[in-house]
Amino acid sequence: MRFFTIAAVAASVALSVQGAAVPSHGAHLAVHERRSVPHREWIKRSRIPSKTKLPVRIGLKQRNLEKGHDYLMDVSHPDSPNYGKHWTSEQVIEAFAPAEETVDAVRDWLVASGISPGRIVHSDNKAWFAFDAFAEEVEQLLHAEYHEYEHLDGDRVAAACDEYHLPTHIQEHIDYITPGVKMITTSRKRSTKRSSIPGKSKGVTPLGAPSTKWPTGFPFNDINSLETCDVLITPACVKALYDIPTNTKATPGNEMGVYEEGDYYDQEDLDLFFQKYTPYIPQGTHPTPNFIDGAEAPVAVADGGGESTLDMELAYPIIFPQSLVLYQTDDYDYAVEYPVEGFGNEFLDALDGSYCTYSAYNETGDDPKLDPVYPDPHPGGYQGQLMCGVYKPTNVISISYGEAEIDLPENYQRRQCNEFLKLGLQGHTFLYSSGDFGVGGYPGDATSSGCLGPDGTIFDPQFPVNCPYVTAVGATKVYPGHSVFEPESAANDLAGAPWARAYSTAGGFSNVYAAPSYQQAALSTYFAEHNPPYPYYEGNASFGANGGVYNRLGRGIPDVSANGDNIAVFLNGNFTINGGTSAATPIFASIITLINEERLALGKSPVGFINPALYSNPWVMTDITNGSNPNCHSDGFSAVPGWDPVTGLGTPNFPRMLEMFLSLP
Repeated sequence: MRFFTIAAVAASVALSVQGAAVPSHGAHLAVHERRSVPHREWIKRSRIPSKTKLPVRIGLKQRNLEKGHDYLMDVSHPDSPNYGKHWTSEQVIEAFAPAEETVDAVRDWLVASGISPGRIVHSDNKAWFAFDAFAEEVEQLLHAEYHEYEHLDGDRVAAACDEYHLPTHIQEHIDYITPGVKMITTSRKRSTKRSSIPGKSKGVTPLGAPSTKWPTGFPFNDINSLETCDVLITPACVKALYDIPTNTKATPGNEMGVYEEGDYYDQEDLDLFFQKYTPYIPQGTHPTPNFIDGAEAPVAVADGGGESTLDMELAYPIIFPQSLVLYQTDDYDYAVEYPVEGFGNEFLDALDGSYCTYSAYNETGDDPKLDPVYPDPHPGGYQGQLMCGVYKPTNVISISYGEAEIDLPENYQRRQCNEFLKLGLQGHTFLYSSGDFGVGGYPGDATSSGCLGPDGTIFDPQFPVNCPYVTAVGATKVYPGHSVFEPESAANDLAGAPWARAYSTAGGFSNVYAAPSYQQAALSTYFAEHNPPYPYYEGNASFGANGGVYNRLGRGIPDVSANGDNIAVFLNGNFTINGGTSAATPIFASIITLINEERLALGKSPVGFINPALYSNPWVMTDITNGSNPNCHSDGFSAVPGWDPVTGLGTPNFPRMLEMFLSLP
């Protein structure tokens, strides 16, 4: 028994082709999916040989997807009587699993069509049926014609049809079928373009190395001094900014998670940092390794990455003696040598085994055209299977990576965002950095400028920070001449001051997601009292209409902010500075970890999804009213009183946040 392969395609010229003709439309059949436009990069070839084996997967319609938001608000909103009553993973699976009526109807249809019950596999998460079938069987089942497609690069082959049909009484039970309009690919070669900046090649990365290294004998040697925080942010500056006390707790099970990919920590830099700034942290302190799909760390000091060292050198001084858990993702091939277009699915696979085969929004499992495939076909690549459900997610996870919203299919994003909703239901907090290019995206993603539209004037939101079920973190800065006892300003630096390229905290409005219920009042106030001076459009369907440069109806970014400029770090054995929203995110995540320590000590649950509580209690934040985030031939948005698409609700005030969260059940 073999699946659809290049060899099978090559043999197609020598085999006769059989298949049921597509019937004329009757009352009992209807087109379920039809390709609306031809694939621009795929060439349609001959019919697939009738005896070619195809792996068929039928995504069953999920129950209650439309109720997911309300479920999450029920356990996350401070006014809910069920606040903090998080669900188990089994309860989540059961709530969204297809109805028994759906399962029975689709199975009966398959059996009546000649697919014996013994061939049908029902997934553990109940979301899909799978079976192998000859091409002629699939064509008869779906009243379709299957052709081979060859990619223009010559290294990928796919099976697909232009349309397929289902009985009308079955349509309501099926999301989609593969192979169908959506292709299944079998062989491919990844791009050999190497990441030019430490971290993911297409994404939110730290600012990288500064324009100059600090000279020997740099004068700021008093690790407790707050006099120079406008020039260099040390652990003492961070604690003073947000009134963070010295932590004394390390509750088992409350370790903080940090995500890394294509960027690796080295122990020497951590030890140099501990020796200089936190002598109370023992030399050799390191994260617990939760390595995913062949990832490895640490590395030699010369290979240490700016993102990893930044994250850990910011988090440890706040959470110690609590520990860090490192989710290092992907083998070297996919992380650095052959970076993929997709992002995050293999990470979520490792946290939730059901996600590996979860069907939602016309996507099931990892996308074969966008995500890594394991075992890795590259020489020397990780030969293990894709890791599914091998690690329990920590209560809080900090993630300083991402890419432009425009770069990935909307259904890909929605399926992933729905997973954050499911994990939020289970009490986990995910924080993502908003990006470092103001109202634009990372240059080279959607466009060379990182801005959208023919003139590069339309603002470019980011992913996955656009998901309304994660906490989006922007960056602030202590401006020269100001102190840690004053409100900060939005991080916004011109090129060469001190970074080689311009840097501005990212913010704006999603083109994929509408403003969630917990955010609507804040956005309404913002537009009523501080209306931006730009034309806008309403919804992605009217993208760019009337010269609009942002989506007036979109989910607002960021939610909160923290310091992300002039951060003191040790990198590659040198004392230097770094920054970005990549720095702000682990700071905020560390604060939530401390709050969980106090709640757990009282026998309460972790805070879980924090956005509804923060938007309902903006008094726990320090409002930021100075600064902006320019890009895309504009001055960007401005920081104003209340929520804004520059710094969100503002920066944390630890005592107030603790008071609020401890007051909740």
